[in-house]
Amino acid sequence: MILTVTANPSIDRTIELAGPLQRGEVHRAARVIDQPGGKGVNVSRVVMAAGLPTVALLPARSDDPFLARLTAAALPHQPVSVDGTVRTNITLAEPDGTTTKINEPGASISANAAALLLSTILVRAEAADWLALCGSLPPGLDDDWYARLISEMTERQCRIAVDTSGAPLSAAVGGRPDLLKPNAHELAEIAGGDGAAMEAAAADGDPSIAADVARTVADRTGGSILTTLGGSGALLTTPDGTWYAEAPRITVRSTVGAGDASLAGYLIAHQRGASPEELLRSAVAHGSAAASLPGTTPPTPDLVDTVALAVTRLS
Repeated sequence: MILTVTANPSIDRTIELAGPLQRGEVHRAARVIDQPGGKGVNVSRVVMAAGLPTVALLPARSDDPFLARLTAAALPHQPVSVDGTVRTNITLAEPDGTTTKINEPGASISANAAALLLSTILVRAEAADWLALCGSLPPGLDDDWYARLISEMTERQCRIAVDTSGAPLSAAVGGRPDLLKPNAHELAEIAGGDGAAMEAAAADGDPSIAADVARTVADRTGGSILTTLGGSGALLTTPDGTWYAEAPRITVRSTVGAGDASLAGYLIAHQRGASPEELLRSAVAHGSAAASLPGTTPPTPDLVDTVALAVTRLS
């Protein structure tokens, strides 16, 4: 079972525009999509679509409308009661696939609620193969919260994946999780370099710059690093080697949730005993399929094509 933790869940509101976004101008929405989200929720939705067991654990009041959306989506979930309401994140999607995001900070979590959240995770993780710690931390949780949670898991058999950014990501590296899933810009945050330059070089056929940086992080964690490079594909760095897969050509609808789908693709393949090459193929195929769909719609297996993806071993 894959247990996801979304410490800062959200209703993801995608507003599709009929034309390019013009700052200071009035725009009319061509379409508005509201979906239950947050990075861990997105991962669980993709895992569920693949037919594998998952539970999305998150803080939310029992009467929060967000939970009704999860129930309507038939997503197995466990809320931990907190004050406040689940935030709304807004994505402005232009016809060419460019997205602009406006994220609310989320409701503050009290010390008592934080303790309950931690204890609930530890109990549920006893039955999990993977624990995926996903997304930003809300007010009330310290930047090292993921790192401290990882330290509480040292005696458990559950593997741990982390997908976050900023100070929580930097702190999590020291916790030595089994898997980190940064994008190029997040990789640069924790190891130096220029994320945009890494993506551009990969787009020109040279993923070695990002690969070298990812290797330094993998050496620090002792685990694997799944680095997504936007439309340029992804890298998988493990203690045994580094692999690169170029992304397929698609018509991008929304990049929101694509990285979450990539993480889900990796976890799905790992549950099925995949090789490193197959893990990377699954991650890239799921991420690309998600980017071709509106909003944070999870890709179904019929949309995920791993056959045509070439994987190159770099080291």
